[in-house]
Amino acid sequence: MIIARALEQTYTSGGRPLTVLKDINLEIEAQSAVAIVGPSGSGKTTLLGLLAGLDLPSAGSVTLDGQNLGELSEDERAALRAEKLGFVFQSFQLIPTLTALENVLVPIELQAGTATANGADADGRARDLLARVGLGDREHHYPAQLSGGEQQRVGLARAFANRPKILMADEPTGNLDADTGHTVIDLLVNLNQEEGTTLVLVTHDTELASKAHRIVRLSGGRVVSDEDLALG
Repeated sequence: MIIARALEQTYTSGGRPLTVLKDINLEIEAQSAVAIVGPSGSGKTTLLGLLAGLDLPSAGSVTLDGQNLGELSEDERAALRAEKLGFVFQSFQLIPTLTALENVLVPIELQAGTATANGADADGRARDLLARVGLGDREHHYPAQLSGGEQQRVGLARAFANRPKILMADEPTGNLDADTGHTVIDLLVNLNQEEGTTLVLVTHDTELASKAHRIVRLSGGRVVSDEDLALG
């Protein structure tokens, strides 16, 4: 499903090269749930962005569902994400001029030509998802009228909206209180188990990580351990 080969990412900082990721090799199977963990600054968010095609690596390759992302244009990568990927950003990335409901509808509307791309089906799914994350009474509020935790929940609902084949999330429980965090963990687990969605989660949440099939640990931009929880 997702294959990373010899990934490296280097930026220029203060006129000098700064290598954030070094020689990353990963294979993530379809319908699995993988937690990427490690200390701050270890390269977790950078790796997630490369796996999603939000950025291209300095070296190496990422193949997502059979397509080499480095061989696609920026528009082609965006189209691939719209078709197959849900993404939860740590910084929410909500559109400020749209209500919570309208933000959740965006990925559904991008799936033009599908059965849920318009009308009552799309609206009903968006409303149901907002209700499931505890925001059924906040549908018509704009992001500026929502707390950080509420914005995070809108982002989660939006990521689930188009029934993605793959869901990637950067700290999906990081801005949530304990009760809401448990609800979100249950939603993620159900998405994986009931709909077969592949999950790739960057998290510091030990409870969420423990629900994954596999934990990949980064340190200093490298994979230092790769534990299959199914094998103990």
